[in-house]
Amino acid sequence: MKFEHIAIWVKDLEKIKSFYTAYFGMKSSDKYVNPNKGYSSYFLSFENSETRLEIMHRPDIIDNPGNKGMTNGLAHISISVDSREMVDELTEKIRQDGYTVTGEPRTTGDGYYESVVLDPEGNYVEITE
Repeated sequence: MKFEHIAIWVKDLEKIKSFYTAYFGMKSSDKYVNPNKGYSSYFLSFENSETRLEIMHRPDIIDNPGNKGMTNGLAHISISVDSREMVDELTEKIRQDGYTVTGEPRTTGDGYYESVVLDPEGNYVEITE
């Protein structure tokens, strides 16, 4: 067994797609559109990985009034970049480009070297070595 994909609802498909492809090198599928449901989506993936992130949009999906990542449900996604130096560099690039860093690079109690950033819609993304 394996995770095939994880899906998240987003307000702005293009903005979210650009964030993950620009900073994490993910590749995007062609856009899928179902005009009958007002639904559209992309699958994002890393080279040589079968697990994908599906970003989905439909205009009738409502915002969660709670703090994303701090309510029951999906808390965060974690992306490994292979080294502490890359964690540090990518975190700083994301910060310099105006995105929020909510957790500075550090070694956590469970042994991960990581930082935490917010994507353009406030979803928590752990960047790990």
